[in-house]
Amino acid sequence: MKKAINIFWFRRDLRLDDNKGFYEALTGNNPVLPIFIFDSEILESLAKDDARVTFIHDTLQTMQANLKESYGSGIAMYHGKPIAVFRKLVAQYNIETVYTNHDYEPYAKTRDLEIENFLSNHSIAFKTYKDQVIFEKEEIVKSDGTPYVVYTPYMKTWKATFNSNKLHFFETESFFDRLLKTENLPNLSLSDIGFIRASKTISEYTVTPGLIQNYEATRNFPAKNSTSKLGPHLRFGTVSIRKIIEKAISEQNEIFWQELIWREFFMHILWHFPHTATQSFKPQYDRIEWRNNEHEFKAWCEGNTGYPLVDAGMRQLNETGFMHNRVRMLVGSFLCKHLLIDWRWGEAYFAEKLHDYEMASNVGNWQWVAGCGVDAAPYFRIFNPTTQIEKFDKNLEYIKKWCPDFQELTYPAPIVDHKMARERCLQVYKSALQ
Repeated sequence: MKKAINIFWFRRDLRLDDNKGFYEALTGNNPVLPIFIFDSEILESLAKDDARVTFIHDTLQTMQANLKESYGSGIAMYHGKPIAVFRKLVAQYNIETVYTNHDYEPYAKTRDLEIENFLSNHSIAFKTYKDQVIFEKEEIVKSDGTPYVVYTPYMKTWKATFNSNKLHFFETESFFDRLLKTENLPNLSLSDIGFIRASKTISEYTVTPGLIQNYEATRNFPAKNSTSKLGPHLRFGTVSIRKIIEKAISEQNEIFWQELIWREFFMHILWHFPHTATQSFKPQYDRIEWRNNEHEFKAWCEGNTGYPLVDAGMRQLNETGFMHNRVRMLVGSFLCKHLLIDWRWGEAYFAEKLHDYEMASNVGNWQWVAGCGVDAAPYFRIFNPTTQIEKFDKNLEYIKKWCPDFQELTYPAPIVDHKMARERCLQVYKSALQ
């Protein structure tokens, strides 16, 4: 009979160090085969030069080389639907347990249930662990057990709970000798999965003491290179959230720490209210009569609205896959309130373009600007895209970089008058919410 093995399934945790599920697999009884599945369900909707796919592929190849060179092991890579891959694995190996880390998005929950049921029918255990957050599911809830829907009390309870716990790190590397030693694990090139190398790249993150200490003073000014660029790395797990939280605390910067807690707050909301992926948290907001003008949506997507700070943000996004957070709020508000275009259109466009796209934060922030989410900006808060320049880009550095034609004759006239748009928005929202 074939020797029993355990499998560790990498997903949103693309690192070898301080990885909870990987640690549990390595400290189990059997040799461990690490795997990664390029999920065709997810990939088929992406552009063939999507930078996120290149980033995942490159990260896996680096991990692969590390394991091969030092331990004679590696990561088996597959392409297809996860259930089909597990059918193959069960036929090929004598698997005792499959280990992985929790994933909280609606698709992932459905997928994992299907895999768990399949494995159970073959008497294989499926064990999953908390890794991408500090607190999950019901760990931070009100005293009556119901979920928080306002950030500040959630954040206070999060901090109080955190302070009574100790950060625990998982020293995986001490157990790499338990990896399955094999020469012939399947590897995949980008072309094997139907992709080409992206021209855009995902930046390294920066969490230097200087950046963290100055974060509050500099984070609102898009011309400054003063954001951490952590988003994609937390999204794909190339960095441990525990190590980032430890850095934030060691530098004693509450604001940086609280931004990380916002991320978990939105994950908490999506977990408890999965309908918010496609519907407003406040159901009366789904009665809003959106104009959904396709010509105006195209102008917004392309950065041709005639409002320079909005256009600079959209052009930065299209060119780099990144947009400064302060500008994200403005372009989101402009789409929903000036143009009266459904927040779901903007959410889908950001999902396609943002390298740090993560469903919980993207949906949460879009519902925030539209006024329809938890702890949202009130509907009558409508950013003025012109006075925002005075506040956050007074010297026009950001605008000149991303929208250099803003003073040219060829630059488009504003597609909507601010005063008229504001009045129209208030009227439409009011009539929907009566």
